[in-house]
Amino acid sequence: MSRSSVYAIDIALVVLGIVVVWQLLHMGAGDVAISSPAATALRAGELLLSDAFWPHAAETGLALFYALVIALMIGLGVGTLLGGHRLSGDVAEPILVALYSLPKITLYPVILLVFGLGLEAKVAFGAIHGVIPVTIFTMNAVKNINPVFLRTSRVLGMGPMQTATHILLPATLPEIVSGLRVGFSLTLLGVIIGELFASHRGMGFLVMRAIGTHDVTTMMAVTLLLAVAAVLIASLLLYIDNRLHRRV
Repeated sequence: MSRSSVYAIDIALVVLGIVVVWQLLHMGAGDVAISSPAATALRAGELLLSDAFWPHAAETGLALFYALVIALMIGLGVGTLLGGHRLSGDVAEPILVALYSLPKITLYPVILLVFGLGLEAKVAFGAIHGVIPVTIFTMNAVKNINPVFLRTSRVLGMGPMQTATHILLPATLPEIVSGLRVGFSLTLLGVIIGELFASHRGMGFLVMRAIGTHDVTTMMAVTLLLAVAAVLIASLLLYIDNRLHRRV
């Protein structure tokens, strides 16, 4: 049996296990607490066919895209600077790890005061969640570059742009993608939390509206759609990550 077949069977077993546990929870708690997998899937299909759903999905997707771009740009810039200066990196790393562990929801009132309600607040809150992992992974990638590569670039007379393009980027790309993979999950979490607490549109807003009207099926359906989208994107990033690390 090929490796891909084993992988597909493993995925099918995991999905089956989730559905079985989900159905058991539904049978134990009832419709007032959790809808059945069949009812949730049916409601998810209705949402996908509804014109009113897609503006909310587009709002969340746009906020996630902007937040990821900002987190990646800041993380790459700061991580490269800290990784290139070893003393600064050694001082900054424990600080970044400490900041990474802080509950960032405490910053949301400040985000609202600065950006107000709307897309900007969600983008800022999502970027705050994703920037630290990208920074840490990029910093460590730059710090761990083989010094022979840099000496070779100097011997060959490469300029800064050539060194960055032909030496730094290929050497650090696997770790950068790893940071992006972790940052994606946290950025999505930040965007959804922003929509849950203060938003007039988005997937998180749909969840909160369903909770307010005690529409359990819609709440579960939106959550299911979010989970499926997140798993698909994360799986793609994991695949790219594994391919890059195998080439190193």
